Amino acid sequence: PILISQLIGIAVVLVWLVVVLGTALLVRRRWPDQREWSRKVVHIGTGPVVLLAWWLNISIWVALPAALLVTLAAALNHRYRLLPAVEDVGRHSYGTIAYGASIAILLALFWPEHPLAVAAGVLVMAVGDGLAGLLGPQLNSPRWRLFGQGKSLAGTVAMAAGSAAVLSVLAMAAQPGNLTAPALPS
Repeated sequence: PILISQLIGIAVVLVWLVVVLGTALLVRRRWPDQREWSRKVVHIGTGPVVLLAWWLNISIWVALPAALLVTLAAALNHRYRLLPAVEDVGRHSYGTIAYGASIAILLALFWPEHPLAVAAGVLVMAVGDGLAGLLGPQLNSPRWRLFGQGKSLAGTVAMAAGSAAVLSVLAMAAQPGNLTAPALPS
């Protein structure tokens, strides 16, 4: 049953990722002048994978190699533009690669003993940074450059608000009796 449960978990995650990528492609087709939008659909949409992995008891031996594989795929896509909806945003950014690498690091350090820590880190990146990337360029606010990347007050506030919302929801869910980490099969 352990193998079956892991395979079911992998299948559910893959279905979710296909839906996210399909949505990104539809967004790209519908709004071709808004290239960042499809990228942020992927960015925000992949975050909940960690919740699925937690809920479905996906083991470290599945989660970490998957995260490393996705990070490698992101690096190859960055170089060769295999899925333009993810990378073709008119600027040079290693954000997609860093996102995958940071998820792999969180998994290596904390999975499965501290899934809430992994969920917090991944969802803050997905939601907070995703909202910053969506709203920052769209709203008129003070702007500056940091390490060659454009930043804005609107994007910074969106990052903070998205992060606070994610962490608040996770903190409420983690109250005794509300949320417990599922036990991995031995």
